[in-house]
Amino acid sequence: MKPPPFVVLLPVKAPALGKSRLRVPEHLRPGLATAFALDALHAARSTPGVTEVVVVTSDSGFTATCAAFGVTSLPDADGGLNASLVGAATALAARRPDAVPVALCADLPCLQPDDLAAALAQVTGGGSWFVADADGTGTTMYAAPYDVFEPRFGTASRAAHRADGAKDVLSELRSLRRDVDDEATLAEAMRLGPGPFTVEALALMP
Repeated sequence: MKPPPFVVLLPVKAPALGKSRLRVPEHLRPGLATAFALDALHAARSTPGVTEVVVVTSDSGFTATCAAFGVTSLPDADGGLNASLVGAATALAARRPDAVPVALCADLPCLQPDDLAAALAQVTGGGSWFVADADGTGTTMYAAPYDVFEPRFGTASRAAHRADGAKDVLSELRSLRRDVDDEATLAEAMRLGPGPFTVEALALMP
């Protein structure tokens, strides 16, 4: 059976507000947050089976950056991250009813297309699937058909997704699990190999 096409929904907080736990110079933090998101975006676009990446953000600057790369953006919805993702999936369903929406965290600077492709290869059977983060409590990816698309990103999201009946993708997927929130997780991402935008942003750090 031929797998369905996947459309990645990449939620991006305004870079000026993102990565507040990273102890880096304040004026350089937005550039680093932007770099993380761009590396995740380009890795997703290079993943076999992904036909489109749609950014979900209300930040006009990042929307313009995405437009320059030919990437469509949709605005955030009232109600937070999960409501924004559901709203984006609803909008997507009208023009891509054949696709499966995939919510992907934007703070994955070392994401490799092979890892994302391996995770998507397990998204079968019409139910919902998720990838837990490297710490084992959060979530970095969630995929489900439109009619059951109910992401539960937030505190203890792995447990929340499991409670909703979503299936845990159990492959290693190191680059897909390594989200970055602080210096320790950034160091681990550096060991795994960040993308070019993050490398460039880190070169500006003192």
